[in-house]
Amino acid sequence: MSVLVVTGTGTEVGKTVTTAAVAAAALARGRSVAVLKPAQTGVGPDEPGDAAEVARLAGDVTLRELARYPEPLAPDTAARRAGRPAVRPREIAEAAEKLAAEHDLVLVEGAGGLLVRFDETGATLADAARLLDAPVLVVAHAGLGTLNATALTAEALRARGLRFPGVVIGSWPADADLASRCNRTDLPEAAGAPLLGAVPERAGALSPADFRAAAPGWLAPRLDGVWDAEQFAKELFVKEHRTA
Repeated sequence: MSVLVVTGTGTEVGKTVTTAAVAAAALARGRSVAVLKPAQTGVGPDEPGDAAEVARLAGDVTLRELARYPEPLAPDTAARRAGRPAVRPREIAEAAEKLAAEHDLVLVEGAGGLLVRFDETGATLADAARLLDAPVLVVAHAGLGTLNATALTAEALRARGLRFPGVVIGSWPADADLASRCNRTDLPEAAGAPLLGAVPERAGALSPADFRAAAPGWLAPRLDGVWDAEQFAKELFVKEHRTA
């Protein structure tokens, strides 16, 4: 896949760090990578945004940001309040296609969840993915409530005929509680798609060198990594029974 759209089941689920991990794993395989952030909200003109954070962690990626709005709101609301033009799905698709012509992988990182409004017509990241005919990777949180949010996102993707390769847990806790451990098993069923990785909590606090070295171990081969879902489950089982 030359273009991969990255969305979350909501805000603060680890979407940016997961995007950085996917970028780092692809770079480790010798692939050229571009990161497109259609709408950056809640960041001032001279402040680093999500795309810059991906580059800091992952390394040599091409960055493109289409619009930036100062207030931390949904893109449509932030654009309207700032008196600035909204970003349209066609603009996102065209920018991604141009980047794809020169890179092996283009990662399009959305804002919030799949159906967050980008403009006054109600257009969403899903509309851009449809124009691109690009698969959509879903980043979910580990804890209580994630099964419902993930199932709803998966249902919305399928209702729109969008490809959905799987789910990555964006912040896997070092001391996973019962809900998180059960969700690791139940997420693929809720999503109707495989679990493709688990990024450890605070991964973004690692040094760039450590992050790049570790990233392939957090992601499945489909995302250029070496993470194995069955082995991850076995390790959790052993850990749980040691502490029981």
